[in-house]
Amino acid sequence: MNFEKVVFGFFIVLSATLNFGFFVGDIALPDLHSVYELFAAIVVNFIATALKFGDRTQIGAVHLSTSLVADLQLIAAAVTWAVAIYGTGDGMTPHVTASVVSLAGGALFANIVSVIMLIAETVMLRR
Repeated sequence: MNFEKVVFGFFIVLSATLNFGFFVGDIALPDLHSVYELFAAIVVNFIATALKFGDRTQIGAVHLSTSLVADLQLIAAAVTWAVAIYGTGDGMTPHVTASVVSLAGGALFANIVSVIMLIAETVMLRR
């Protein structure tokens, strides 16, 4: 068993599951979406992105691009949240919450694509 591939797969799946955990819940209720879970999703997604930099194959490039898309979406969600709380002072209104959750949903889609590619790559391996 290749430990590097285990760590790689672990962080790809963990970033998708953390993102899913944040995404699930009523889109307009801020109490159902934890800022700490969003923060964990961002940190783990950054780690997954860093692990994807070493692969020089075509599928590695697509893995990296999906991870960068997820990073961008999650950062946009965090910035939207921060501006709502600290910038405007309005707090997490249903509109802002819907925007944050929608951005996290885009990141979730990118992470799902990455997980599907990981599964496809694993199935294509020949012993």
